[in-house]
Amino acid sequence: MNAVEQCAIRVKDIYNTFDGSHDFLHIERVLANARQILKTEVDANQLVIELAVLLHDVSDPKYSQDKQQEQTILNELPITEEERVAVKQTIAAVSYRGGHELEATTIEMKIVRDADRLDAIGAIGIARAFTFGGAKDRPLYDDVLNVQSYEDEAAYRQAKGGTITHFYEKLLHLKELMTTSEGRKIAEGRHAFMLQFLDQFKQEREGQL
Repeated sequence: MNAVEQCAIRVKDIYNTFDGSHDFLHIERVLANARQILKTEVDANQLVIELAVLLHDVSDPKYSQDKQQEQTILNELPITEEERVAVKQTIAAVSYRGGHELEATTIEMKIVRDADRLDAIGAIGIARAFTFGGAKDRPLYDDVLNVQSYEDEAAYRQAKGGTITHFYEKLLHLKELMTTSEGRKIAEGRHAFMLQFLDQFKQEREGQL
């Protein structure tokens, strides 16, 4: 059993304790996105990318109180210390952090970031947004759309706005933040679908349809 297979078995049960927006199905989709992008980025380290995808949410503070879970699993895998460091650095660059993200300085960081963000937009992204909002008892939408920018990651994490507001604060920005050519290409169609959905939602909410 190789390191990726071992890691997948180790993390599956962890992710399946999370809500449906961040379960193991999310990880499988992000893996598929990363492998698609990898076809156009031949110099990237596939092992680092796939392990980073598998581990990128296991210590997410939205779900886990164990900040060392990621490191614990990494230490169990048959990889080098250099590879462990590369995986950790790649994971650190994934999160949006309310617009205060770290710079993606390697191709591995860029691929994993794009792969994860592709799963946050389009039809799947819409479904995930409302699944997460429901799990956190957030309203579908606010009476008045109040789009904010956040001074730091902590303020972003504490926001309690409606799910529709989240589209305008984050999801509609992701297309322009893609860092690979393949990521940008895939994002175009998914972004367009979200705009169509939001237009339909607005008209239905206002009783126009």
